Amino acid sequence: MPLNRRKFLEKSAATGAGVAIAGAAAAPAQASARPARRPARYSLTVMGTTDLHGHVFNWDYFKDTEYSDKAGNAMGLARISTLVNQVREERGRCNTLLLDAGDTIQGTPLTYYYAKVDPITAKGGPVHPMAQAMNAIGYDAAALGNHEFNYGIETLRKFEDQLRFPLLGANAVDAKTLKPAFPPYFIKKFHVPGAPPVKVAVLGLTNPGIAIWDKAYVQGKLAFPGLEEQAAKWVPKLKALGADVVVVSAHSGSSGTSSYGDQVPHVENAAANVARQVPGIDAILVGHAHVEIPELKVVNEATGRTVVLSEPLCYAERLTLFDIELVFDKGSWEVESVAASLLNSNTVADDPKITRLLKDEHAKVVAYVNQVVGTATETLTTVDARYRDAPIIDLITKVQEDVVKAALAGTEYASLPVIAQASPFSRTSEIPAGNVTVRDLSGLYVYDNTLVAKVMTGAQVRAYLEYSAEYFVQTAADAAVDVEKLTNANNRPDYNYDYVSGLRYEIDVAQAAGSRIRNLTYGGVALDDAQQFVLAVNNYRANGGGAFPYVASAKELWSESTEIRTRIAEWVTAKGVLDPKDFASVDWKLTRDGTPVF
Repeated sequence: MPLNRRKFLEKSAATGAGVAIAGAAAAPAQASARPARRPARYSLTVMGTTDLHGHVFNWDYFKDTEYSDKAGNAMGLARISTLVNQVREERGRCNTLLLDAGDTIQGTPLTYYYAKVDPITAKGGPVHPMAQAMNAIGYDAAALGNHEFNYGIETLRKFEDQLRFPLLGANAVDAKTLKPAFPPYFIKKFHVPGAPPVKVAVLGLTNPGIAIWDKAYVQGKLAFPGLEEQAAKWVPKLKALGADVVVVSAHSGSSGTSSYGDQVPHVENAAANVARQVPGIDAILVGHAHVEIPELKVVNEATGRTVVLSEPLCYAERLTLFDIELVFDKGSWEVESVAASLLNSNTVADDPKITRLLKDEHAKVVAYVNQVVGTATETLTTVDARYRDAPIIDLITKVQEDVVKAALAGTEYASLPVIAQASPFSRTSEIPAGNVTVRDLSGLYVYDNTLVAKVMTGAQVRAYLEYSAEYFVQTAADAAVDVEKLTNANNRPDYNYDYVSGLRYEIDVAQAAGSRIRNLTYGGVALDDAQQFVLAVNNYRANGGGAFPYVASAKELWSESTEIRTRIAEWVTAKGVLDPKDFASVDWKLTRDGTPVF
């Protein structure tokens, strides 16, 4: 067991105490002649980030340039460090707490490099850049995110051991004993002159979807009960341990919805449910959803007290501030008020301390992603890939088909036709004509997904396509078409819309959802519902991500741990030349009452 983990688990089990650091708050000197003593007061600021996803600098590794967007945002822990320094200077470092709500070690070529190319798990391997940065900034605790498990438990444990603060997950438990596999909570004391110390407890909660999304790594080893259930178990214990303030760091959105249907009986985005259902919580740092919530107030059903939630924008673009006012009266500290606000990373420059600390790691990754692996005969882009069959997405499905066919060669399934799914992950990816680099291909496939082969029938594939087609907004045959309003029906993200290669079909967007797939054929004839296919599918979808029908329960023939992104790079390297004639095909089109939309 890593030393840090053992240390924090033992402290949690024995005393409930984390690292106790003396705080300081000015208390007026009391003259002996005063007839009455005023209640002591204390102001605490809890700062929070979430969904950092490997962003240390304001740098876009996929475009090899400074990051920028239309909103003028800036990102990266180097900016967050500057903001944190300012808050600590204003309010006193000993009156502040710094937390994170998870998804730290996946998301950029920087994190991929130190998981796979120069892995932190190697003997004498490097310290993870995110651990270096967060240690240097002085985080007090962080919650586990679901993407912490993407590279396997060994990598996660090594990262945990490199941290100088606890990685919390009250609802990440041992699958057999159901005991905490990570420290559930952290308690810190803030000393107040002339009054008892203020005890602040931080409860960490993570996402139940890990059981689906990273099943290959966690099945039989870890279980992930619901956030509401575990908060109800642990918050009373924290209060019994004398916590005056209870803050939850939750890698779970606030919407009360789930992306995985009923495969797991626990809500994916449960932070507001926790606030509503579990008494004794003062504030919740929200993560996972990648949305900006400056302040959300939820009334607890049992107590009538208001719980304040806040979610800073992902990628270190924002820093949440919870300003908590306490008063000591009648023998105990009481939370008088909680207010949340956000600071914007675009208002400050990088902290030179962080820049100096990680300039070498950054340079290594920039050199890595700029390696040339082939040449392209023409420019390929995802600009319109969500509503037109784009060759750049066909590249993904072609690679997946080839890999699965090779894997099944010589098996009893070798004669089954292989089809493949892929999603238009990005609206801005481009492979330019000329030299093709690792970063070009990484920008096309931004997730660390791996490949799985599943058996599905024609009828199941038809249902799969119908579900995918719900992504489009119903548009009457005579209505004007605005491509900006044509997709993302019911807020479905682009990554939950799938192409399926090897078939021909139309999506009639004039029809209601569930009745849109038209002229579905295989091999030039109408699809036989009884025909068996091998679906080459990413592990997120194969395990139920997006709640696509049938795929999660379908028979699995094969899987691997090599990332699809790597397979694409290998395919391009082997070809040398990236020519659409080797992979592009028009498999589907949008129609309205039989007439093509485009």
